[in-house]
Amino acid sequence: MVFSTKDRRATVPKEWQPRLWAYIAGICKNHEMVCLAVGGTQNHVHILLHLPPKLALSKAVLLLKANSSKWMGEQGNDFSWQEGYGAFSVSSSNLDQVTRYIQNQEVHHRKTSFEDEFRALLRKHGVEYDPKYAFG
Repeated sequence: MVFSTKDRRATVPKEWQPRLWAYIAGICKNHEMVCLAVGGTQNHVHILLHLPPKLALSKAVLLLKANSSKWMGEQGNDFSWQEGYGAFSVSSSNLDQVTRYIQNQEVHHRKTSFEDEFRALLRKHGVEYDPKYAFG
């Protein structure tokens, strides 16, 4: 899954990223999700996970966003996630490739903006979208 900060603002400073990514992994564990990778940049996050059968995707996203936003606020950060999200299935044979992609977000985004990356993900997965709703 992937989602950005509100208005795609750079509100996840580089020094906070390891702590926030670890906190998100902890939320996964606490709700029986298996977190395989978490990473992103100052304005978005990617999470590769296995959902337990009893947990709906929308509920998982709500748990991750609400708890991590609350935690960031408790740490003194003015922070919130965007309203929406993207979620895509990944075949078992691609888990290593997607994990590397998530772990290398900083390098990847030296050349590609979040908006371009998200559009590419939507195209790759055949998702039609209206740009005014995808990016506000």
